[in-house]
Amino acid sequence: MSRWGDAARLAVGTLTTVPVPPPRVIDRRVAGGAMVLAPVAAVPPALAAGLIVAAGDALGLPAFAVAALALGAVALGTRGLHLDGLADTADGLGASYDREKALDVMRRGDSGPTGVATLVLVLLVQAGALSGAITHGHGVPAVVLAVLCGRCVLSLCCAKGVPSARPEGLGATVAGSVPVVAAVLVFVLAAGLAATAPGLPWWRGPLAVALGYVVAALLLAQCIRRLGGITGDVLGGCVEVAVAAALLTTATP
Repeated sequence: MSRWGDAARLAVGTLTTVPVPPPRVIDRRVAGGAMVLAPVAAVPPALAAGLIVAAGDALGLPAFAVAALALGAVALGTRGLHLDGLADTADGLGASYDREKALDVMRRGDSGPTGVATLVLVLLVQAGALSGAITHGHGVPAVVLAVLCGRCVLSLCCAKGVPSARPEGLGATVAGSVPVVAAVLVFVLAAGLAATAPGLPWWRGPLAVALGYVVAALLLAQCIRRLGGITGDVLGGCVEVAVAAALLTTATP
């Protein structure tokens, strides 16, 4: 029980702004547990986004503005962690085919033109897709499902066999820390629960989860090929592209 308690504290403390006591122990088992519990830690920002969508819809506000506010609330609730990771990953992949140079660019922390352009484009896709879901009357389940799906893919990105690009940092702590069986179980549970999402056809939710995983897996594979493994930034990038894919799947009637 103490292991899962520490894992929960690590997941919430790392992935959200919710204040929690620090884990008593941080090792690979705890790190793996935190990645498995990432969707649970994301429930507060997901619900906040859902409430904003519901309120904006009730007040008759423009769908795109409501979508932007909801996504902004998620970013605030997660310290913009994943958005920063997306920008840094794009900068690294776009900077050089040399692995060390790419990792150095990602380590700097500032955003170059490639990172900024990628960030803007992905946010536009997310907001546009969510506004479509709002227009068609299922914005609340769409945003909640997408935010949680984005965090579910973290267990895939940290599954056993996935290497770390660096010997230090968040990536080194969580890389390969999730048993494959656990990663598969997270996907199955996510797809199963998504089938019960209110306001969506039973198949739409599982399809959104599946496409979120596919897009995240493609980015993950590219980062492993180009960078040699994952970093904390890569994890953030995978989260954001999975959210975008899931929202696109729910954007139509």
